[in-house]
Amino acid sequence: MQRILTGILLFLCSLAHGQTERVYLTAEKDTLKLALDNEGRPLYYFRNIYTPVCNTGECKPVYINFYWDLLGNYTRFTMPANEVLTKTDHREFQEKDYAKLQEIIAKETSIFSELKMEDLVVKGTEKISDSVDVKTGATLKTIKNEVIEGAVFTCYTLWHLAHGKITKEISGITETLTDTTLLHNFLQSKNHHYQYWAMDKVMDATGHVTAAYEDDIIRIIEGNNIFTAKYALQKANADFFADRQLWLWETADKAVYPLQMAIYKKMAALVLTDKVALAVAKSLTGNQEQVKSKLAILAAQPQLSQAVKDQLGPYAKDIQ
Repeated sequence: MQRILTGILLFLCSLAHGQTERVYLTAEKDTLKLALDNEGRPLYYFRNIYTPVCNTGECKPVYINFYWDLLGNYTRFTMPANEVLTKTDHREFQEKDYAKLQEIIAKETSIFSELKMEDLVVKGTEKISDSVDVKTGATLKTIKNEVIEGAVFTCYTLWHLAHGKITKEISGITETLTDTTLLHNFLQSKNHHYQYWAMDKVMDATGHVTAAYEDDIIRIIEGNNIFTAKYALQKANADFFADRQLWLWETADKAVYPLQMAIYKKMAALVLTDKVALAVAKSLTGNQEQVKSKLAILAAQPQLSQAVKDQLGPYAKDIQ
């Protein structure tokens, strides 16, 4: 057996369509599975869960399948064949209850993280305690919207299973599987968790970008997610953009306003070529903040060509 942080690799087995899965034993002695594609690349983690849910003096078994992404972020659940969830009066969950349960479990932050079960309900019942609003700062109405009536214990138990110690174990296992292929896949993913994680791997503390991943960082900055784009832009150091300043300027022209302003700020840290400086000087239009930011780019330059100065016209006094 191969020891992998808190997960122990037990065995590798084949699935349909050429897929395989790796089976790990967690610190809690639970089985955790990693699904692989037909080329052996990791896809997601999952567990076939059995857990007792104890409430109102009795315990009922719950069978459910949980799925996490490769960094331990919960994604979804499925029900095994012929298994259902029930409420305290033995009524089975309806489709709307399963949909609400998914919403409840998917929340990374929840009232469940702040409370013990005995703080949440009246002892021996599934009724929300009248004092729970004092403990959480939320209104009773808000809290009731966070649970399924008659299934508070189930919601509480399953949320903690989805967001408990298992999340760190999953990210720890993925850490040991990290290679260039995985990093490229993460950087090119639509999963922003993957992109942030991978960017921190391929850029050091000074903002130097490992050469093999430069194109990935460029695509992130050009991408549709403004938050990952700004993160990449701000984390990468000025040297990364020194030979890409014309591209950066053209990217700003197409970017949404918040990203555009962030690009202008980054460009003020660059020594511009005459071509780019002239392009900036020719574009002194827009709202007051845009013009101010463009002037700041030019004011930060060690020197400006006569062509740039001539283009500035009445703005020349603003960068003296």
